[in-house]
Amino acid sequence: QVQLVESGGGLAQAGGSLWLSCVASGRTISNYLMAWFRQAPGKEREFVAAINWSGGSTYYADSVKGRFTISRDNAKNTVYLQMNSLKPEDTAVYHCAAAPRGFTAQPIMSPYKYDYWGQGTQVTVSS
Repeated sequence: QVQLVESGGGLAQAGGSLWLSCVASGRTISNYLMAWFRQAPGKEREFVAAINWSGGSTYYADSVKGRFTISRDNAKNTVYLQMNSLKPEDTAVYHCAAAPRGFTAQPIMSPYKYDYWGQGTQVTVSS
């Protein structure tokens, strides 16, 4: 098993930036697909970005592409989300998620693909 703890959330103005971190413990995440999801009040959990084990492949929701960047540092057992050009609609609780290697029928953007979740960090973007 792996435990995930997010940090870096807070309040930002529209057009501003935030840097999120997710530190894993219990297992090395080098063998895991890592992702960020977000959930706003009254909304379903939404895929934001994912990164494969090597960091060589990244995936983004259309709503954040060009503004957010996901990265990872396996030596530090950490995944990051750099968020630029923030918009009020980015306001949500952001969760880090991990999927171990193995076959799954779920696509990368499905929350059901991921076995481990952090508690989340609140991101609030004011207009």
